Amino acid sequence: MPVPHLTTALQGPLLELETRILAAQPQIEHWFRSQWHQHAAPFYGSVDLRNSGFKLAPVDMNLFPGGFNNLNPDFMPLAVQATMAAVEKICPEAKSVLLIPENHTRNAYYLQNVATLVHILEQAGLKVRLGSLNPEITAPTELVAANGDTVTVEPLMRQGRRVLLEDGFNPCMVLLNNDLSAGLPDILKDLEQNLLPPLHAGWAVRRKTHFFDAYDKVAADFSKLLSIDPWFINPYFERCAGLDFHSRQGEEELAATVDALIAKIRAKYDEYGIDQEPFVIVKADAGTYGMGVMSVKSGEELVGLNRKQRNKMAVVKEGLEVSEVIVQEGVYTFESVNEAVAEPVVYMIDHFVVGGFYRVHTGRGIHENLNAPGMHFVPLSFESPCLPDRKGAPDCPPNRFYAYGVISRLALLAAAYELEATDPDAH
Repeated sequence: MPVPHLTTALQGPLLELETRILAAQPQIEHWFRSQWHQHAAPFYGSVDLRNSGFKLAPVDMNLFPGGFNNLNPDFMPLAVQATMAAVEKICPEAKSVLLIPENHTRNAYYLQNVATLVHILEQAGLKVRLGSLNPEITAPTELVAANGDTVTVEPLMRQGRRVLLEDGFNPCMVLLNNDLSAGLPDILKDLEQNLLPPLHAGWAVRRKTHFFDAYDKVAADFSKLLSIDPWFINPYFERCAGLDFHSRQGEEELAATVDALIAKIRAKYDEYGIDQEPFVIVKADAGTYGMGVMSVKSGEELVGLNRKQRNKMAVVKEGLEVSEVIVQEGVYTFESVNEAVAEPVVYMIDHFVVGGFYRVHTGRGIHENLNAPGMHFVPLSFESPCLPDRKGAPDCPPNRFYAYGVISRLALLAAAYELEATDPDAH
């Protein structure tokens, strides 16, 4: 399923990459079909992309997407069809699903995401109830989302190798919308029900560097198909462990890793005549919400951080200490919405693109992390699902977003590889 025809006003330089993707569309779709025949797609996911004109690449892959409320409501038929396809593969006889949300019951916008997700699942023909891991939820509790929608969360219970609710609600499918940053709860271990995504997709186990290891393989494979340098769709990265930002342990090694990676990026910029200054993003190897992230142009910037900077890098969601980081090639974003810096985020259910939005930040620059307080979202609106316009310009809306969908599906495929490689039960 291609990216829908988006009517959003776009700016950005013409990519030779987009031209190649458009020309190879039949081969690309055939290649994806063969890949999905061999690898199971995660139930859902969202991909943060950056488009610098000379490079279009994923910079993050979320397996517990929390922004369904930011999508244009027009995307609903696509999401419902994709959900039906996913459920038919996993549990064809499923009549109901137990959805486990994040614990932050006071985040009204997150609750709006939950309400949207419930609506998608219900439209796909499933009865949906919410079971909470939050110890403060001891009885059915009605919560109000930012738009006034209500959701009822209930305490989760365990019986044998199944999780259920107090009145015996006991479906064959359990869907996590909780990224398990705080650890793997015993109540979810060794279940006989279909738990999606699996426990090892949670941030207690998962590492961004594992994902990008897998993406290296996918990008190399795909680039042969298009006869391009994989670098055009793949950010360089290195991992750095043994850090303690509070005590400055590992500071010099981290700075050296940054400088080595910047030198590697600069060589590519020189090779292709790119007149920009290389930079890298240093971020926690596990975790979400844009916490523990810095954009730097030299290792020197990481030596002698002040207390505020060290505190920012030292702890992420759920108060977890950061000892491992990914040092990732920074990809400029030259896209803007109403003159504010923007980056596309693409949402998928099963292996289908179902919509997306621009993450926009009026206070951030083209080299900075936009997933930060002050961001807002502009839905990618579309008229109807359509194929790319192969007679149109490579950067016209359906073609630009077809390219985004291709790169996003590569990231989803890499996540499938990653989950296979890290599966503790794999033989």
